[in-house]
Amino acid sequence: MKLTLIVMRGDEYYVGTVKELPGVISQGSSIEEARENTLDALNDYLDDMRLDNETSNPVLQQELVFQ
Repeated sequence: MKLTLIVMRGDEYYVGTVKELPGVISQGSSIEEARENTLDALNDYLDDMRLDNETSNPVLQQELVFQ
């Protein structure tokens, strides 16, 4: 799976988001800081998704790869 990081210049900060996941957004005082903060936000988002999707009695688990 490929994701697209976008960093935009705001009035006071740089704002980062992930194009395919609009709920992932962060900011920073530099492009690199916005990039790092957005990647941290993405990590938190994915961790939350994993926790939300945990089940106690799975009958099938399969890794899917998108290209």
